[in-house]
This record gives sequence, structure tokens and C-alpha cells, in this order.
Amino acid sequence: MSLILLLSVCVLLAIGVPVGFSLGVATAFAVVAVGKYPMLVVLKETFTGIDSFPLMAVPFFILAAELMSGGALTEVLLRFAGQFVGHKRGGIGYTNIISLTFFSGISGSALADAAGPGSMLIKMMDKAGYGRAYAGALTASTAIVGPIIPPSIIMIIYGLQDENVSVGALFVAGFIPGIVIALAMALVNWSVSKQRNYKSDEPMPALAVILSNTWRAIPALMLPVLILGGMRAGWFTPTEASVVAVFYALLCGLFLYRTLAFANLPAILARSALLTASVLIIIGFSACFAWVLTIERLPQLAADLITSWQLSPWMLLIVINLFLLLVGIFIEPLPAVMVLVPILGPVAAAAGIDPIHFAMVVIYNLTLGMITPPVGGLLFVTSNVAKIPLAALTRELKPFLYAHACVLILLTFIPAISTWLPNLLGFKY
Repeated sequence: MSLILLLSVCVLLAIGVPVGFSLGVATAFAVVAVGKYPMLVVLKETFTGIDSFPLMAVPFFILAAELMSGGALTEVLLRFAGQFVGHKRGGIGYTNIISLTFFSGISGSALADAAGPGSMLIKMMDKAGYGRAYAGALTASTAIVGPIIPPSIIMIIYGLQDENVSVGALFVAGFIPGIVIALAMALVNWSVSKQRNYKSDEPMPALAVILSNTWRAIPALMLPVLILGGMRAGWFTPTEASVVAVFYALLCGLFLYRTLAFANLPAILARSALLTASVLIIIGFSACFAWVLTIERLPQLAADLITSWQLSPWMLLIVINLFLLLVGIFIEPLPAVMVLVPILGPVAAAAGIDPIHFAMVVIYNLTLGMITPPVGGLLFVTSNVAKIPLAALTRELKPFLYAHACVLILLTFIPAISTWLPNLLGFKY
């Protein structure tokens, strides 16, 4: 049954079937072909996969991001970020990095960052004389921080798969890695801008303008603080925090920025519903796929095999990193987390690896698959937004991929990057 399942999903992925449907169809085919279980079990396990109260946070965080975007948040953050670095060499590139880093604290999705503010930033960089392919590569590479800095959809899913970590602890753990990633992208932008002489003709804004832009940006920047502060104080759970985020976004758009009209709400709700449906389809079919693996004892067999190698914790992390990099090339992060974390989590715990440290390594590693061909979803979104050939975009990615590899090495061998802040703030795993 496992052999039929794995071969089926590989064939479906190879012919271009979307990942979520590949997992669902492969599961149904394996169940029918073997005949050990009724077909109804596929529907039952798919529904069970999404029948979870913590998953309510997903649609609400998606809706909060859509409301903040509809409330002119992108323009506010662009002006706020650009005023500090826009006048420097490579300044609009830095504006791109800072803006997407700020926006990641609201969207929780790399694809949303690239398709939303990313499209505006690419146009700005193009007008300023940056190569459109370079602008697209910088945007795609920086959008990786979307799932790393909280709130993060993939962290919510990870917390459901590993009982050793809490979603709140994961949210806090993502802050420092997200900043390290942004700094690495800024270093690449500095190097490329110096080589290609990407200058800026924009003057330094007046102090009054800086203060005005900063004042307008404060409400938007306070959303991640509200979410994490509320969870740390015990005012609400991550799921309840997502509802608070929706009401906060409504208040900002309707009354503070006054750029969100009631007439826009139906379209915002429709976009949020479609995006939520696509995420839940992946989660449901991934749960069904993982159920077959579980009843066939593949996770236990894989765990026993890896444990029998008697690797040190560091060697185990290296092996798992290489494996995840390979998996991430072909499978999107959400289904990969659903399928692999129940297998790898217990192995890492048995080896004495901190569960928060391991979670951040897994999440970042799998997210990198979004900018690696052939499946890389971020590459296709950015290529479409920037209107550039995928080959040109991929050529410009090389220095950014090297920088991401360096950050992954740092995250792997310096656990404190992930664990120091949760421990400092007293978040229990």
C-alpha cells in the first residue's frame, strides 16, 4: 500500500498535478487498489485533518492580512521603510527588504508578500534603473521571511504536528531568524549594488516628513506586538489572537487610515475565503496521506532506521537538512510539514535536539524550496508579477541562494538564534 501511495504521488507530481490534489488522489488510489479499507476512510481522514480548533487561526490571519492590505498598509510601510535607506546606494533594494520584512509580520505568507507589496516594489526598482530580473530575485528571496516572522501559517500547522512545541513559542522563535535573513539579503543587495553601481537620486527626507511617516506607520507595526504581547500576557491563545488581529485591522483601515471602505469588504472576504480554501485543501489531503503512512508504520520504520545509524545530534541535523533541501525542491512547505514532522520530530527529540531549534530549521529549510526550481512557487508568482522569464529570474538568484545557505548553517549550528528569545520571554514549549 505504501509503495502504491508513494509511486502514485511521484507520478502525479511529475505530470504537473498540484501538490494538494496529488496527495489526495494518490491516497484514494492506494486505498482502492489494496482494498483493505473502505473508500469512505479517505473522506473521513481528510475531514479529520481540518477538524481542529487551532486551525481557525489560519482564515483569520489571512483575513487580517487582506484587511491591512486593503487599508493602504503597503504604501504606509513603503514610505516608512524608504525614508531611512532610499537615498543610499542600492536604497530601493533596501526599501524592498525592510518593507517585506515589516509586511511579513502581518501576512504570514511568502506568496502574499511577493504578490502584494512585492509587485509594487519591483515596479519601483525597475523605474529606478535596477534590472527587473534582479528586482524579482530580491523580492522572491526576501519574501522567504513571510513564514518565518510571526504570525505564520506554517508555524500553526507545525505546532499541530509536534506536541513538543507550542504555536506561541514558535511565533516568538521566528523573530531573530527573520531578522538574520533580512540582514543577509541586505548584504547581498549591498554587494550587487556596489558592483553594478545602483545609485539613488532621492534626497534624504526632511525631519518633519520622517516623523509624519513614522507616526502613520506605528499602528501597522503594532499588530505583531499586539499578537505576541497578548499571548505572552495570557490574554488570548494564538487562535483568539487571530480574531483580535482581524478587528485591529478593521479599526486601522476604517478609522485610523480611513482608506478601507465598506464596499471593499465583500471582495476582501472572497479573496480570503479562496486562499483559506486552498490552504485547507492541502492540509486535509496531507492529513489523509499521512494517515496511510502511519497505519503502514512508515514513520516508525524510518525513525528506527535513522536511530540505528547512531548519529550525533549535529550529524543528524546535517543529514536531515540535506534530506529536507531535496524534499523542498519538489513539495510545497505545508504538505511537507504535515507528512514529515511526525516522522522527524520524534527522531530529533530522541537525539536531544531542542524542539524549537529543530522546528525553525525544518520550517526555514522547507520554505527555501519555494525559491528553488522546478516547483518553487515563489519563483512562478514573482516571474508572473514582474513579467520576466523564469530563466532570467533564476540566474539572478545565485547570490541570494548562497546567502540563504549561510543563514541555514547558522540556524543549524547556533541553536540560540531560535531558542534565546522564547526562553527569555518565558514561553513554554
